Order: sequence, then C-alpha cells, then structure tokens
Amino acid sequence: MALFMAQNNEDTEVRLDKWLWAARFYKTRSLARSMIEGGKVDYNGVKAKPSRTVEIGALVKVLQGNIRREVEIVKISDQRGPAVVAQTLYKETEKSIAEREKQIEQIKLNSLLAPHPDEKPNKKDRRALISMKYGN
Repeated sequence: MALFMAQNNEDTEVRLDKWLWAARFYKTRSLARSMIEGGKVDYNGVKAKPSRTVEIGALVKVLQGNIRREVEIVKISDQRGPAVVAQTLYKETEKSIAEREKQIEQIKLNSLLAPHPDEKPNKKDRRALISMKYGN
C-alpha cells in the first residue's frame, strides 16, 4: 500500500489527464484526455488542455456520465492506486454534493415516469404497440 502513497512534493509536476486518471475519475488516460479535449473538464473555471500542470487547491469540474462534480485538489499523484487512496487526492465541494444529490433524485423520478414492462413483449404485443404509435 505504501507503493501508492500520493506525492506531495511541490516540485512534482503532474499533467491534468494523468491526475484525473490517478484520482480514478476516468478509467484510462486516453479517456481522460478525450474528455478534457472535448470540453468536459474545467480547471479553475477555464477550459484546460490535457498537459496542464495541476496545483494543490485548484478547483476542477469533471463530467462523469450525466453527473457534474466539482472537486478541490488536495494531493498530487501520478500513480493510480486503490480507490481508497485515490479519494484522498481530492475533496468534493459542498455545492457539488448538493447538486449531485439533486441530479440523482431527478434521474430516479424520471425513471418512475417511464416504467419498463416486467417481460419482453411478444409478437402480438409489439404489433399493438406499433399500431398505437403509428395509428395503422
């Protein structure tokens, strides 16, 4: 476990894509890089490049799926370790936690409005659905 300890040296320079990968926001560095290049990641309120050097105390907005999170960098590491260690690299802001919970609640409510049947429709049911939908 000591192998994965986060580095706190101020002379350590870590790229943003590598830090996002080490903090387990994205599964691969190439995915982190494509999310940054696609404008899904903000660094201190500004669109960043993957090669941006991260600093302790910076605010990073990250899009994961449909959920946007805002985190503050607490530690810097360029090694991907266990999830428990990765969670010590950042601290999510209170505002972000509240918004994330609100979004999750909204997703749950939306899933209740579009219920799924217990079983797959058979041929007769599919034809009835098509005729209702298109009025044949």
